Amino acid sequence: MRDYLKSFNILTDDEIDTFERKVIYKRLNKGDFFIKEGKISKEVAFVVSGLLRSYYYSSSGEEVTYCFTFSNSFLSAYSSFLSQTKTAENIQALTDIELFSISKNEILKLERSSPNWLRFFKFIAEQEYIKMEQRIFILQKETAEKRYEDLLTNQPEFLQLIPLNYLSSYLGITQRHLSRIRKSISN
Repeated sequence: MRDYLKSFNILTDDEIDTFERKVIYKRLNKGDFFIKEGKISKEVAFVVSGLLRSYYYSSSGEEVTYCFTFSNSFLSAYSSFLSQTKTAENIQALTDIELFSISKNEILKLERSSPNWLRFFKFIAEQEYIKMEQRIFILQKETAEKRYEDLLTNQPEFLQLIPLNYLSSYLGITQRHLSRIRKSISN
């Protein structure tokens, strides 16, 4: 985590030390939830190891996977965290998880303690926005085949670690369609 925080060249060593003193180590077992629909997000976590998926239920009651979070990433139900309203999403561990969690109150204290924290959190929020925008564009603009090829090129770890039912949901297609795409690409 320390190396990740240092990689942004925003925070001082003392600021990172302070952050490390404020975080709480947690473990989630495979299948456990970081947060469930209807709850208010009161924390942000740094994922040390493991894989989580974020999903919601469509109006027809179908699970729709829209995001995966891997090691060395921050995690939260961001909209709920920012607005302090109930979330519509579920974040579930697909593997055993190790993470460091920090509460909203502690983050607010950090922001008041140094402008570097404001810069850092702004940067993280901007990166999340960019990822979300890219996801929307690829879903609306590209074919299922192109979306799969994009994953193959840019995020091959998705294809190795994620069960096909979640992967097909993430791509916005059926498992059967995903199987056809995988077969055509491997030929």
